[in-house]
Amino acid sequence: MLNGKTALVTGAGAGIGKAIAVHLAGLGANVVVNDLSVSIDGKERQGNAATVAAGEINAQGGRAVANTDSVADYEGAQRMVQQALDTFGGIDIVVNNAGIVRDKMFHRLTPEDFDAVVKVHLYGSFNVSRAAVDHFREQGSGSYIHMTSNSAVIGNRGQANYCAAKLGIVGMSKAMALDLRQSNIRSNCIAPLAWSRMTETIPAKNEQQARHIEKIRRMGPETIAPLVAFLGSDAAANVSGQVFAIRLNEIFLMSQSRPVRSVHRSDGWTAETIADHGMAALKGSFMPLDTSAEVFAWDPV
Repeated sequence: MLNGKTALVTGAGAGIGKAIAVHLAGLGANVVVNDLSVSIDGKERQGNAATVAAGEINAQGGRAVANTDSVADYEGAQRMVQQALDTFGGIDIVVNNAGIVRDKMFHRLTPEDFDAVVKVHLYGSFNVSRAAVDHFREQGSGSYIHMTSNSAVIGNRGQANYCAAKLGIVGMSKAMALDLRQSNIRSNCIAPLAWSRMTETIPAKNEQQARHIEKIRRMGPETIAPLVAFLGSDAAANVSGQVFAIRLNEIFLMSQSRPVRSVHRSDGWTAETIADHGMAALKGSFMPLDTSAEVFAWDPV
């Protein structure tokens, strides 16, 4: 399905990223396996996961090369794309998967923790996407697949930095889809529900959360890869600007922000009339303060 295409997958040394890289290679794609090989909080270097993953793909008959640049560095992102061009002669698919987490309740969150997470997720997705876009436009095709999170599109506690970055990716992806559609370039988001290093950090503070985490443990990262492969293929030529969630054998098309109810007052509004009339009319349509675990409350199927 992907014969002749070249994909750059960031954060591909382990977990979901590695599963994606292996799957794309198995479908015929050349793969640049990027991974900085750091701890989940991004503070410590740990081995060389990109080289190991690329070696495994090559040993299985695929075509892969390792890259160890940081997505948070714009020049590093340019080197990743150039490596794809130098090694495989082109680039067709960018999978923005690299990420770190530093989960804390908002009142304990430091500027450093906020900045570090946003730099990797949001800036990283921009850096790699921007580095590839001129090549995509020149060839008149290309597919961006960005990893967002249900923590962002629905909500979660203790992840203000992560949610801000991941929801920023959704907005960026939509703008990219609009800006680049004349060049036949697509941009979509996936909110994956699977067991990975990042979901290992989710605390179980009550029985309901513990049950939810046990459900996630049953969902391997390989369950995410087929949707990525489809979105990177020519079969997805008319799919752009969308947000998908995937959980085991379920694929969800997620809603995007649109007006849900309106209220009008011909003589204008005051704070008092908003309180007495406006909010009273709108309150029934308020979005509840629920979390992704509460929304996806049934067992994966």
